[in-house]
Amino acid sequence: MRVAIQIAPERAGYAAIRRAASAAEALGVDAIFNWDHFFPLGKDRSGQHFECWTTLGAWAESTGRAEIGALVSCVAYRNPDLLADMARTVDHISGGRLILGIGAGFRDWEAAEYGYEFGSPAQRVREMGEALRRIESRLARLNPPPTRRIPILVAADGPRALRLAARHAQIWHTFADGEALSRKSGQLDDFCRELGRDPGEIERSSFVEGDPEVVGAELLRRGVGMFTVIARGPDYDLGGLRRWLAWRDDYS
Repeated sequence: MRVAIQIAPERAGYAAIRRAASAAEALGVDAIFNWDHFFPLGKDRSGQHFECWTTLGAWAESTGRAEIGALVSCVAYRNPDLLADMARTVDHISGGRLILGIGAGFRDWEAAEYGYEFGSPAQRVREMGEALRRIESRLARLNPPPTRRIPILVAADGPRALRLAARHAQIWHTFADGEALSRKSGQLDDFCRELGRDPGEIERSSFVEGDPEVVGAELLRRGVGMFTVIARGPDYDLGGLRRWLAWRDDYS
């Protein structure tokens, strides 16, 4: 069981973002994530916002224990070979603490604003599959190599994306809950078996909010092992994170 935090890099100055990451690490969080967007989420797009991978490079230096990563990095926004090189570099800077989160993207207007092509859902999943293959190939050829086998997190809910998670992921992140979560987790297990892979090799990850005694217990029963609390700017209230960490520690 692990508890993570996603520090949304929006509506705050970078000093506040850095303080939130340091405070979360001091509390004992297992992983610290940001996200790969160019604007704040929600209807108001005008607030402050900072880029994903530049921030991760800074966190690699400003933190020292927790794993760090993007939840998740959109494969359409960077050449996959370059993304692998960026990941390897942050892996080294952080002393082997990077989680490489990968997703197909979902904000068409954001891609258009930055000049990226944004295909249909099926096309984006195909592109994610090709990107994952290129990333793994490039990671195997870089000099120096990563300090460890960089864990790949794949955000996936549809069957095609779940099959990619079964092939490439060490962590599967889902937005489903309840019976839908159990059904999709079962699909992932089936795809793993088809590929000759032990489903137990893939950690299950979900966003959480609310009472961990209720929400966490239900997700745990359905196989989730990483529980990610979201903290938003400008204040980055970590009260929810404290409750989930206390639940983790009491459970263990």
